[in-house]
Amino acid sequence: MAQLTGLLGYPVHHSVSPQMQNAAFNEQGLSFEYEKFNVPPEQLQQAVEALKTFHYKGCNVTIPHKTAVMPFLDEISEEARRIGAVNTIVNENGVLVGYNTDGAGFVKGVERLMNRRISSQDTILVIGAGGASRAICYALANKNPKVVAIANRTEAKATQIANDCLRESDVVLSLQQAEEQLASFGIVINTTSMGMNEDDPLPLSLTHLNEGTYVIDIIYNPFQTKWLTLAKEKGAIIDNGVAMLVFQGALAFTKWTGKEPNVSLMEQIVVKSVGGNYVIR
Repeated sequence: MAQLTGLLGYPVHHSVSPQMQNAAFNEQGLSFEYEKFNVPPEQLQQAVEALKTFHYKGCNVTIPHKTAVMPFLDEISEEARRIGAVNTIVNENGVLVGYNTDGAGFVKGVERLMNRRISSQDTILVIGAGGASRAICYALANKNPKVVAIANRTEAKATQIANDCLRESDVVLSLQQAEEQLASFGIVINTTSMGMNEDDPLPLSLTHLNEGTYVIDIIYNPFQTKWLTLAKEKGAIIDNGVAMLVFQGALAFTKWTGKEPNVSLMEQIVVKSVGGNYVIR
């Protein structure tokens, strides 16, 4: 009998995680199945309880449930608690444990893009102050770069993330300050949803962007946003959100199975599913 895993979210029709995870399970000959479940907020607790009832090995959690799911779990990892969100649940002998693999998955993608580890010389700008930003800021700060700066339209939200997830040496900037100081950053990351629609404004002006800067947008559909296109034209080294999706999924795969998945296969499945025909980095 197959071990069951899945995705809890609302809505989830757009998710490519089932294709990605099931391909990885099948490639290793594992008797696992991954499904997606459209769970309205008022049914979240019932859905979590069903994980035990039907002996699910675990699941992923996506918008809007990453924070709301936490009270329904038996245990929460320190990382997920600090971030304030859970994206992966593991059923450990009847105990539901919440983890967050988003930030660690993102860092793996950045380090692959740069072909090196994040170091004490790196200066990093994070744009946005939502749930993805929290996970990314926490993971980046744990790599001990020279500085992580966070900029957001509502500075109070950025300040809260800085207090919860960053170090005392890290900074909060207004969007105007971030634009003016852009040349001082070697890594620039958009964690907002600006760029998913054709008529969206740019998340940040790139007027002062230096050639050779690493510019990453966590959006992966469209495959290359207008912001990334502009950054590439200015000589930046760019990447989209495919790597984050794949690596956070790979970390979840390992938590459920105890095995390392074929990351290249998972990435190929995602790229094909979202209509891309190349990896843009």
